[in-house]
Formats: sequence, C-alpha cells, structure tokens
Amino acid sequence: MSDKKLIFSGIQPTGTFTLGNYIGAIRNWAPLQEEYNCIYSIVDMHAITVRQDPVKLRQNSLEAYALIMACGIDPEKSIAFIQSHVKTHAELNWILACSTQFGELSRMTQFKDKSAKHADDVNAGLFTYPVLMAADILAYNADLVPVGVDQKQHLELARNIAQRFNQKYGDFFTVPEPYIPKVGAKVMSLQEPTKKMSKSDDNPNACILILDDKDTIIRKFKRAVTDSDMEICYREGKDGINNLMTIYSAVTSKNYEEIEKEFAGKGYGDFKIAVGEAVADHLQPVRDNFTRLINDKAYLKECYTKGAEKALRISQKTVSKVYRKVGFVDAR
Repeated sequence: MSDKKLIFSGIQPTGTFTLGNYIGAIRNWAPLQEEYNCIYSIVDMHAITVRQDPVKLRQNSLEAYALIMACGIDPEKSIAFIQSHVKTHAELNWILACSTQFGELSRMTQFKDKSAKHADDVNAGLFTYPVLMAADILAYNADLVPVGVDQKQHLELARNIAQRFNQKYGDFFTVPEPYIPKVGAKVMSLQEPTKKMSKSDDNPNACILILDDKDTIIRKFKRAVTDSDMEICYREGKDGINNLMTIYSAVTSKNYEEIEKEFAGKGYGDFKIAVGEAVADHLQPVRDNFTRLINDKAYLKECYTKGAEKALRISQKTVSKVYRKVGFVDAR
C-alpha cells in the first residue's frame, strides 16, 4: 500500500441501508478512495451480538457487500472484505480484551441501549464487541476512522486500548483519529423528525431504503410529517421541513437559501414530491449497479475473496508482532 493515510470503516449487514446511512456515511466512502488507502469491511461478526437467522445473515452480508460496491467502492482501489473471512480480527480481539478494563466496557452507552432492547439475550459478545471493533481498526494500524455520533465512544475506547498496549509493550499501534467527513448530514425519520431515521422503525413510512423503487420513495415522502405552517424555510421548530430540506440539499447540492427561493409560494405537497423525485433519481444508479452485482455471484465472490486475502496479509503481520510482544512462543 502507498504512503497515504489509512482509513478503516465497517458496516453491519443488518438489511438494506437507509437513506440516512447513505447520506451520512456510505456515499462519502467512494471519494475517500482517491485521497487515502481505504479498507472497508462488512462486519458480520458484530451482527451476531443480536440473534440472527443464519440464512438471512448470509443473504444480508452478500447484499451489503454488493451495496457498498454499488455505492462506488472499487475493489481495485480499496480493500473490501467480509469480516468473518479474516481470522485475525478474532485473534487480535482476545489480546486486546486482556488490555481492556471491565469498567470501560460497562460504561458503553450502546451496550445499555441494546441490552434494554434485547433483554432476553444480553450476551457477553454484546458487552465486549467494542473490543472487536478496536481489533478491526488496530489490525491495520488505521490512521483514521469515519465515525458518527453513536460510535465516538467506541473509537475513544479503541484509542485507550492502543495507548495502554503501547505503554505496556512499547510503541506499536497507531492511535486512530476520528475522520469527520466534509459533507454528510443527519437524516431524521420521516414520521418522527426529532428521531434519527432507522430501518428498525415500526412504521415503514418513516424510513427510505436505498433500494426502494421510485414510486415507493415518492409515496413515503408524500406521507412525511411536516407542520401547520406552509412556508418552506429552514428554522427552529420546523423539524419535518428542516429534515426534508436537509435531504433535498444532500441530493441536489443546493443550499437552503436556493431551496427556499425555488419553492417560494409553493405548498408542502409540491415540495414533498420534488424531494421524493430528487432522491429517487439520485439513487437510481445505485439500484441499477446493485441489481447487476447481486446477479453476478461469481464476480462478487471473486471480489470479496481477493479482498479478504489482502486484508489477511496486512493484519497477519500485525497479529504476529503482537503475539511476539505479549510473549507467545513462535509457531514456526
């Protein structure tokens, strides 16, 4: 790999990505390939901290891999792989777990949230998975990690683990920094615009999936919650319209002032349809690419196999050195 800084990012295969996932994170991944060495992973090992249907998990993992490629990840420019295909993540996870304090993990807010949501399956993996996340990052000595608000705490833990290991065994791990994308916006639920858009929302009209067809997208936007005022402008107290303006801005590159001028004197109904059409048109190439890729299983397999081989070569060197540092006897 070149001397560019290295970025690592992973995404769980928990079904089709939302418009929020896409605008806030995934569409920013492709441009990073020109500026950085990028490693992207479908983190299926993280997914099993919550009960999964094995058939569905396998399907979701393949579809997630096809989706990141459909969104512009080029396996010739980046290393893109499925996490469970690279054994070093699990191996490094154990070493790092022994450099992580119980108290640190018990303070993770996502553990508390997920424990409450899945009270019948509060498993040890759910408690320790931030260590696996640290292993994902440190296995490649990543310089930068794109993080959203909900992952900042986990990256801070990865930094603490790296620093603690370095203090004990000598400088070795790169201490990763957060990468804050230049663009990207927080997309809220179409039905409860004070809440983040989520694919797990009980109301199917609350969430746009990036593989939704044009008619479905427009229908969902038509049903979006707004307010009793009829002015299309961005200001406090207009959460629904603010969210629609954020989305429209993200897919058209128009700023709020331009949007206000464009829709001056028009009603919310016109605006909702315009947003729906703009989003559907913007996502059409993604849907077309995905259809092509998911129907070419041989090519997909070739890509994720080569990606895993490259990832293993890099991470194996890291893990071998870590094993030596902690005092394990050389296997060969």
